[in-house]
Amino acid sequence: MRKIKKLCACLVCMCLMIGAMTGCSQSSSRMMFGTGGTAGTYYSYGGVIAQYMKTYANVKAVAVSTGGSKVNIQSIQDGDFQLGFTQSDVMTYAWEGTRAFEQDGATTDFRVLGSLYAETVQIITMDKSITSVNDLKGKRVSIGQAGSGVYFNAIDILESAGIGLDDIKPQYQSFEDSKEALKDGRIDAAFIVAGAPTTAITELATTNGVELINIDNELQQTILQNCPYYKPYTIPAGTYPGQTEDVQTVTVEATIIISDDVDEETAYNLTAAIFDHTEEIVLENAKGKELSLETATDITTVPYHKGAARYYAEKGYNVNSDINN
Repeated sequence: MRKIKKLCACLVCMCLMIGAMTGCSQSSSRMMFGTGGTAGTYYSYGGVIAQYMKTYANVKAVAVSTGGSKVNIQSIQDGDFQLGFTQSDVMTYAWEGTRAFEQDGATTDFRVLGSLYAETVQIITMDKSITSVNDLKGKRVSIGQAGSGVYFNAIDILESAGIGLDDIKPQYQSFEDSKEALKDGRIDAAFIVAGAPTTAITELATTNGVELINIDNELQQTILQNCPYYKPYTIPAGTYPGQTEDVQTVTVEATIIISDDVDEETAYNLTAAIFDHTEEIVLENAKGKELSLETATDITTVPYHKGAARYYAEKGYNVNSDINN
């Protein structure tokens, strides 16, 4: 009888040890998912994606509001998050240790899960005399929080137009703060980089009216030549209340990244939870219309997680998952 009791006790201890080890693994059923500010697309869309991960990958992805791309990358590096949204240009800076990551240094603790949609550079104003990027000279312009993805996008556009920070009165504000500052007349224009339509812009267009500034073809070509991670993009007429014409601009890509500590099977299931259910996701968020395997697999600057790569390979799309390439 004593032998049986001792054997049972040993079995209990072994189970507790295994449970503890499993609980500490990044492949556990709970993951923190960094999104963005509450007025941006990352936050609203991230909540939808998290729900599909929970339903179809058995992973409780907790979508939380954050400061956006750089914060999400650093939080994965620190082990606080396992998933996050980031702009494709910002994650390239992180991987290479440039621009936003020049002082902090490169980080390679993350991998790509998939690119989801176009992150559109949107320059908005309530001043009808501002009709082009050149008209921003001498104006009070919100260029995003210092060191953010929006900040570097604004710098790229302004410098390509021959405008330095000394030529404007820069303000370093979030999307929500920019919206309120425009309404109150404290700034003249703002850069917002997010999927269109963006909640903050829609609210402003509905209540106060707003103008979107064109980035014309000539400036687009200069931007693409200087910064090849951009793509031309058209915001169709009717995207926002009162928008009667198409608006020409440029875009980067909204990408989901994942900790490199997450096991292959879990990363595979998380990828499938999104791309096996694109038709359902469309019904919950308009950005779901841009989900496609072509878009998901077109990142070349940062390697994909091996689990995601296996999923895409089964669908006929090969991506790089080798950290040395």
